[in-house]
Amino acid sequence: MLVALPDLMLEPIVRATLLEDLGRAGDITTDAIVPAGHRTRLQLVARQEGIVAGLDLARIAFRLMDAGTLMEVHRPDGGRVVPGTAIATLEGPTRGLLTAERTALNLLCRLSGIATATAGLVAAVAGHRAQIVCTRKTTPGLRAVEKYAVRAGGGGNHRFGLDDAILIKDNHVAIAGGIQPAVERARQHAGHMVKIEVEVDTLDQLRAAMALGVDAVLLDNMAPAMLAEGVAIVGGRAITEASGRITADTAPAIAAAGVDLISCGWITHSAPILDIGFDYAA
Repeated sequence: MLVALPDLMLEPIVRATLLEDLGRAGDITTDAIVPAGHRTRLQLVARQEGIVAGLDLARIAFRLMDAGTLMEVHRPDGGRVVPGTAIATLEGPTRGLLTAERTALNLLCRLSGIATATAGLVAAVAGHRAQIVCTRKTTPGLRAVEKYAVRAGGGGNHRFGLDDAILIKDNHVAIAGGIQPAVERARQHAGHMVKIEVEVDTLDQLRAAMALGVDAVLLDNMAPAMLAEGVAIVGGRAITEASGRITADTAPAIAAAGVDLISCGWITHSAPILDIGFDYAA
């Protein structure tokens, strides 16, 4: 079940985005054209097929501009839409609705695009054990909500930040002088709740990591046959994660290799938006 993020986390993001748009003088177009006190109804309408995410951000944007705005949701976050689907209806002071429109749509379209991209990968690996997860390759300032959008699309989350877990990558190994000294130093600093993952490019590196009893291994840019051999070497003693330019076309074969996780950076840093309109509903 998708759990909503608290408004306390979302409001600072929306406030910063609104302030960026309002500039120094506010919405001079709407203020000039729309009489004060005018009220209207508008709908958020899907123009493409996909998965919705980010409705709470949109709601906060509209209500920050005018607390008298009412929002009725027809398709909640995580719901699938097709072109023409009414996602939500907004009713309230027209000035507030029009001024918040772009902020609401920017966030809603962005997160819905991430959810849609994630759902495509999830569908591609259906029937296998592998879970699609995102990475730290997120838009600065939007990590929490972009990772929420991945969950709305049926995926899971990798680390939220550098303090979640220890992930020893190639540069760490090179500077430490090998996998063993890198893992040993990491263990000296890790708390009892902190897991250690090691990125490997070869099966020899994988064997070295497994000999040290690490919690997880990131099998980087390995072909499916090599991944399957790697999974066999691990033998269930650690979490196996595949990564490296994975698409909906390549994901099924990677999942069939038996890995536990498939991590994809592009679902957060390069997913196209889901086109959603804000239409007058007289």
